[in-house]
Amino acid sequence: MRSDAAAIAGSHARTLDFVALAKPRLNLLVVASTLAGYAMADGEALGVMRVCGLLAGTGLVAGGASAFNQVMERDLDALMKRTRTRPMPDQRLQPAEGFLFGGAITLAGVLMIAASANLLAAAVAVATLLSYVAIYTPLKRRSSFGTLIGAIPGALPPVIGWAASSGAVPTEAWTLFGIMFLWQLPHFLAIAWMYREDYARAGFPMLAVLEPDGRSTGRQSVVYAAALVPLSLAPTLMGMAGEIYFAGALALGLVFLWLTLQFARTRAVRDARRVFFGSITYLPLLWILMIANKT
Repeated sequence: MRSDAAAIAGSHARTLDFVALAKPRLNLLVVASTLAGYAMADGEALGVMRVCGLLAGTGLVAGGASAFNQVMERDLDALMKRTRTRPMPDQRLQPAEGFLFGGAITLAGVLMIAASANLLAAAVAVATLLSYVAIYTPLKRRSSFGTLIGAIPGALPPVIGWAASSGAVPTEAWTLFGIMFLWQLPHFLAIAWMYREDYARAGFPMLAVLEPDGRSTGRQSVVYAAALVPLSLAPTLMGMAGEIYFAGALALGLVFLWLTLQFARTRAVRDARRVFFGSITYLPLLWILMIANKT
């Protein structure tokens, strides 16, 4: 009985380790942004089951990208306090297992998107994966520009959703891309400042590591948040959303900008944390406002 219980417990623990590779909680914003892109497009109504397939497929591709990233960075993750207990650096899973798992869920996700929506949406999902794994992940080890490049695949989920609905990626879809691109940068810069000692320990050339006084990190956070304010208003100016969205987006953008200004002024971890939490509040609220006030 004890051996059976131990085997069950061990199997459950391995299952949780594989789930951890996919980072499902962190990928919720990816799925939500895909849904926002789909909802804002004036295209085909896919129906509940196909939309669920689209979102599940996007989540699986995002999970596959996370798994590949953790396998490739397992040596550096082992040097960082906040990541050293992950399945890969802790050697609870082997690299081959991680690659196979990542490949399996990625393939399943791409096929689900193609079957639920269309080949264009699946192609954008593949481009998202490749740019994240083949470009961003290795560049992150070499240059602080990795943060900027990493924001590109991170901003593609609404384009996946738009393509799924309309079978095209017009200017409106790229406007949503731009909003998510700019949003990510203060978000990531805040994380880098909060964990700069960890990144330095692992040798990641983050801006917060290369310029430890934090002036550039704070200044860039403000610049990107300031640029986000007018771009977030573009959906109303382009006829995608109404005046309620415009007012809400302006208010959200100004609050987010104020948080980055506070961080730039103090460069305190508490203010970086406020930027981080402000960012993960800002984006869902923006999508909700946009969808609710779609014109």
